[in-house]
Amino acid sequence: MNFAIETTNLSKAFGSVQAVNGVNLRVRQGEIYGFLGLNGAGKTTTIRSLLGMIHPTTGTVKVMGQPVGPHGQGPWQQVGHMVETPTAYPELTVKENLEIARRLQGISDKSVTNRTIEQLKLTPYTNRRAGTLSTGNRQRLGLARALLHSPKLLILDEPTSGLDPAGVVEIREFLASLVREQSVTLFMSSHILTEVARLATRIGIIHEGCLIEELDAANLADLRSQQLEIKTRDLAAAHTVLAQAGFAVNANDVGLTLKETRAIDAPDAVATLLVNAGIPPTRLVVTHENLEDHFLRLTGGN
Repeated sequence: MNFAIETTNLSKAFGSVQAVNGVNLRVRQGEIYGFLGLNGAGKTTTIRSLLGMIHPTTGTVKVMGQPVGPHGQGPWQQVGHMVETPTAYPELTVKENLEIARRLQGISDKSVTNRTIEQLKLTPYTNRRAGTLSTGNRQRLGLARALLHSPKLLILDEPTSGLDPAGVVEIREFLASLVREQSVTLFMSSHILTEVARLATRIGIIHEGCLIEELDAANLADLRSQQLEIKTRDLAAAHTVLAQAGFAVNANDVGLTLKETRAIDAPDAVATLLVNAGIPPTRLVVTHENLEDHFLRLTGGN
């Protein structure tokens, strides 16, 4: 299989700090890979290594089948990127910034500048100086620059940072259309976990420099932990009744939980059991983790 991104034992240390430790990524062409991690987990260091901005301490990186190495070695005509806060010439307009990028990338088609401005909904700001743009529109400008040369792989670090909710939805739908209609591969880091869950086809979680889990987003619902939460006015008595019925009961200060399939699939039977024992439930609900819950539990976050 041809991978858009392939790393083997990728590690990067800054002095005594091990920022990335033995990361093995395999990103298939045409997929949307969400890269999640707490601040300082190693996301940006990994992305910079993919783009040849920093050299790994050990390990190898391939992008679009080509090794990434010193002196700018890599398939950069096929790659668009935006890392951390996008930069621009503040005294130049949006169009002037993109015109400079077009010429630097050797794109002869002058119409691509206006077309990209329209795609990113920047038309009202075409002649506005970049230094006067809002954070969200600077983000759009950074995305526009990454897309000018119609790359086959997009590597984006927090692409929706600074956007309002409507802008987040617009960019999400726009990126999804690139993948769907132009077979672009998208590798994106983000802290907006709900957006990643909606967009990504696969998710990788990095923690303290290590890739600790990968999830197939299509099967994410099957991987979530479901449970039946129960509250009664007499938790001790309810615990006894449920245990006598053969349930494995988990107790805490505020209630009881059952994780067995027979409880989750038939909460009404559990309610009947408690009512017949004279301990009617005051709360009975099936809950499950969302991606944010799963992520925080996995990384030990609060």
